[in-house]
Amino acid sequence: MKKKLTTVAFKGTPEQEAKLLEVIENHKGVEGALMPVLQQAQDIYGYLPVEVQKIIAEKMGISLEEVYGVATFYSQFALNPKGSVAIAVCLGTACYVKGSGQIIEKIEEVLGVPAGSTSSDGTYSLEATRCIGACGLAPVLTVNGEVYGRLVPGDVPGILAKYKA
Repeated sequence: MKKKLTTVAFKGTPEQEAKLLEVIENHKGVEGALMPVLQQAQDIYGYLPVEVQKIIAEKMGISLEEVYGVATFYSQFALNPKGSVAIAVCLGTACYVKGSGQIIEKIEEVLGVPAGSTSSDGTYSLEATRCIGACGLAPVLTVNGEVYGRLVPGDVPGILAKYKA
């Protein structure tokens, strides 16, 4: 089954861009400034869309590839906006061994949202995460921070039903 990525259109405001430009200006010429600029940019926008990464690259005089490389290397950064229902499935070792891969596949099937993306209406986001520290409950997922553990694929529809609009 081929997965179709859905994206939510970027909706940055002039006020957000002004804040971003101020952040960049405050860090100009400072060694190692990319990390704090990316962190503050994510605080401003909630995530790091390519449009924001391009501004950072251009204004800081570095390549877009470097910005993207840092943004994708560190798990603290999100390239997609979070949905109002933010789902994260742990793919850490304990969870994966106990079937979290099947859990994420079931969520993709039920919602039609591939891992790493957000539904086109902005309601659901689905992320595969590293260990969340609930190994004793493996496999686990979180929905808006609420932890669900000891899951089997059949549990997914009931959990998601709680969050249907």
